[in-house]
Amino acid sequence: MPNSLSAKKRLRQNEKLRQANRAIRTGLRSQIRKVREAVAGGQLETADAEGRVASRKIDKACARGVLHKNTAARTKSRIQHLIKKAKAEAAA
Repeated sequence: MPNSLSAKKRLRQNEKLRQANRAIRTGLRSQIRKVREAVAGGQLETADAEGRVASRKIDKACARGVLHKNTAARTKSRIQHLIKKAKAEAAA
């Protein structure tokens, strides 16, 4: 347990930030899941739209410091690759 006033305040701030970051990460995971489900279901237009939304959410999480920039770039790349691969298979 913190003893000083400043340590108690930091504890409160850290908990508030942890909850906010957790909410952002949860929303991000849900959005990525929507993209994967759309690709698996063969709904390419939906997957494309959800991919754009996911990309936007990833960028926002990166800007807030929730995700490292390399993690954000890797995740976006994997989503784009998944959508592109599904479109190529559908065209073939």
